Amino acid sequence: MQTALSPPGELLAPFSAFAFERRTAVVAAVSGGSDSTALLLLLKRHIDRFARPVRLIAVTVDHGLRPEAAGEARAVGRLAAKLGVEHRILRWTGPKPETGVSAAAREARYRLLAQAAEEAGTDIVVTAHTADDQAETVSMRRRRGDGMGLAGMAPATLFDGKVWIARPLLETRRETLRDFLTASAVGWFDDPSNVDPRSERARVRAELSSGERADDAFRDLLELAKRSAGQRIDVGRRAASLVTALAREVEPGLILLDRSLLTAEDGVAAAFALRVLLAVSGGAALLPDEQRTQSLLEKLGKPPCRATLSRALIASRRDGIWVAREQRSLPTPQAVYDGMIWDGRFRLSGPRSGSATIAAVGAGNARRTAAGDGLPGQLARAARAAQPAQEGTDGWQAAPVAGPYARFLSAFDLDMARAVSSLVGGSAIPDPPCAGHNVGRA
Repeated sequence: MQTALSPPGELLAPFSAFAFERRTAVVAAVSGGSDSTALLLLLKRHIDRFARPVRLIAVTVDHGLRPEAAGEARAVGRLAAKLGVEHRILRWTGPKPETGVSAAAREARYRLLAQAAEEAGTDIVVTAHTADDQAETVSMRRRRGDGMGLAGMAPATLFDGKVWIARPLLETRRETLRDFLTASAVGWFDDPSNVDPRSERARVRAELSSGERADDAFRDLLELAKRSAGQRIDVGRRAASLVTALAREVEPGLILLDRSLLTAEDGVAAAFALRVLLAVSGGAALLPDEQRTQSLLEKLGKPPCRATLSRALIASRRDGIWVAREQRSLPTPQAVYDGMIWDGRFRLSGPRSGSATIAAVGAGNARRTAAGDGLPGQLARAARAAQPAQEGTDGWQAAPVAGPYARFLSAFDLDMARAVSSLVGGSAIPDPPCAGHNVGRA
């Protein structure tokens, strides 16, 4: 009989693609379900064989949404103790939203896991997302026509600019993991929400597990994910080259694009570059619609032209294409907290005690400053009006971020994120933990 610490070689192989041995500690997200329980056993074995003396810390997040969750978390602790693994239980406390609970729980889970990683002195959290999760994700996104989202989940995603979420089991079937646990005489808990038909994912999961062509449909989805991931990486790399060559930040918040972007031979990359730049300038978490961006590109070719899209103001002039944050819908004054992302454009860091307030400079103050030589006055003032003005914020720093990549940066988008982060003066983005950083094939 297989023992818990003697898994088949093919189950351990994916872990070799991640540079766990370069860390002093690794955090594993373990809920007690089959996938994460198998992850714990496999990761423990891999670290024992290839990454000693790296600390392995199992973390269970109790969202407080099911009464059984507390007992399941304690059971994970008992299993971790048998394996000689540290274990922590973190709880999502406070009031829960009436709608969007799943999204809020996901955000809270990653925030708590990242907190555990920082406290352990590491930048990596390992999760148990499987090939089944990948197929379900791609299936749901395909129904929504979600373009680049058809790449599914990346082997690694950077959370909040500092902690990598690693997914070594993305090509492993859930059934294989359960067979391994059964052979190892290790049990697991089943979350009833996984089969609740009110959940889109649960409905898709049921569809993918039934029918004569279920296996074929599953393989088709994974092939679609791999193909889309390759295309997404390639387009991002080409668009990043255009941003590096043709865009510059003339002053904080004011970007100038060379007009040759409009006639670039690589029209696909040019359109993607503009979508990202608009979202970054406007602080938007999502890229603007492809069709609206394409229509805007055509209009920009006939200066003078002004438009707004994704909270960004864009003006086409003979001297170039200017982009800045529009003055509408700027945040009202609000209290500052460490890690806060303000207006989708700045990450605040500073003391965890004391009080401070942040707001936009505002149009009134911006009007009192003259535009520099050669700068379009109205656009320069709009950019200045949208800059953060901090009151009583001694010790606080506001670092520019690229909105679409500020919270979750898929390793598929690394080239583009680095290009726009460098453009706006953001912090350096760390390398992903995937060996060779070949995230397209990991």
